[in-house]
Formats: sequence, structure tokens, C-alpha cells
Amino acid sequence: MTNVAAVWQYPVKSMVGVEVHEAELTITGMKGDRRWAVRDDERGGIRGGRKISALMRLSARPLDDHHVEIVSPAGEVVRSDAPDIHERLSAMLGHRVTLCPLRPADDVDHYRRGPGDSDDIVAELRAIFGRDTDEPLPDLSIFPPALMEFETPPGTYVDAFPVMLMTTAALDALTAALPDSRIDVRRFRPNLVLDTDTGPGHPEFGWVGQRWRIGTAELEIVERCPRCVMVTQQVAGDLPADRAVLRHIVRDLDQNVGVYAHVATPGVVRRGDTAVRIG
Repeated sequence: MTNVAAVWQYPVKSMVGVEVHEAELTITGMKGDRRWAVRDDERGGIRGGRKISALMRLSARPLDDHHVEIVSPAGEVVRSDAPDIHERLSAMLGHRVTLCPLRPADDVDHYRRGPGDSDDIVAELRAIFGRDTDEPLPDLSIFPPALMEFETPPGTYVDAFPVMLMTTAALDALTAALPDSRIDVRRFRPNLVLDTDTGPGHPEFGWVGQRWRIGTAELEIVERCPRCVMVTQQVAGDLPADRAVLRHIVRDLDQNVGVYAHVATPGVVRRGDTAVRIG
């Protein structure tokens, strides 16, 4: 039997999120998930942890449907409606940014990619994905075509697809493969963590192309999740940077951890709900 072990919501893109008891899944993703992001006031464009790694050291928790609270590793707290939010967040990050709520999909200029850090596209991609010179880049054709032009699919702040899942078996397998690393779910940022009875390994890799009912929602598992430089970075104040994690993922897991999903039928998922394959 497969059950929901944890439900994670990330109110601000690339910041540490919160574990919740239940969440509503909509066609565009989890309600309350990635409702805010930062815009780079120095280079332009919405930015995540691939470009501003200090984002991953901050935590965000929802206050209500319209406001969040951001906490630094030092314990400094600031609300999204504070009059000096942009200045204080910039100081926390050491980079000038503006905190932006999610905007409509037709505000295309808001979502358009900012300039890269290199004119060499291969060098830019290697930096984004954290690949060494002798390591392969992921197959970019799996990503939505809109990401060639936009930082995120317009109307969302998700990286590529609405929902990301992984299993407790995957976390256990990573722990066994990397005994000198701290394997923590916060490093991998899934929305749903499923507890399976399929034994060790990464069973979710075999779910691509399948349809699952989880709680009252139905998900279509569409792709394995290629991992980028973010899994190597410091998370919050207690999870250190660790390049070994990505080296293992690239070398031994064909670059992937977890799977992406579309929401085929909206619904509610709760911790403890049964997950059943239906197609």
C-alpha cells in the first residue's frame, strides 16, 4: 500500500516551506504553493535558488491567503506586507530584489527570462544544473517549451510542472548511497512524499505515464525530475552545502530524483491518504 507521508507547501519560490496536514490541488498546482517569488532588481527577471542561492537559507510560512512571513537563519522575521519588505529582504539576501505576488498569465513581461550570467549557453546551462565539465546536461526537451522564453510557466512560479512527488524509499536510498551526507527532504522540495511498500530504490521512476488517485485528486505522472545546482546548496541555517549529493544523482540516477505530475482532477490531499494507481 502507498500512503501520503508528508504534504509540503512552499509559499515563496526557492525558500524553505512548511509541512501541512492537507492541501488543495488545482490544475495549476497546490493552492498556496509558490504564490510569491523575488524579482532581481540588479539583472532583471524572476529568480530562484539557481541564481540567488541565499533564497534557500530563508524560510517562508503562510499567514493567510494573501500574506506570508519570511524568517532568516538568524531569526529575523519580516511580513510580506511590511512597508520595507523589499529593503529588508534584499539585506537578508545580499542582493537587491523585489518580492512579487503571483501575477496573471497574460502579464508575460513579468515572467520573461532575465539575462543569463554568460553569453555561452552551454556554460550557462552547466551553471544552472550544477554539472561538472565531464557530466551530461539533462534532456531539455522534457520541459515545457514556454521555458525557453519565460523563467516559469506564465501564471505560475513553479519551475516546470505543477506538482513534484518523491517517495520515502527514495530518501532512504539516498541515505544509504551517501553515508557522509545529510539527506533531508528540504533539499529536494517535493510537494508530496509517498510511503510505499515496494522495497528500496526509487519506485516513482516507474510511475511515469501512469495516473494516480491521491486523496480526492488525480495526478498524471509526466516526467522524472532532473536535478539542478539547488540540491547542492545550503538550506536554512542547519543543512550545509554538499556537492556529493548531485554527483551521485548524475552518476547513478540518470540525473533524476522524484517525478513531476500534472493535476488531472483537482482535489484535496491529506497526510495519511492512500495513493492508488488508476491508469
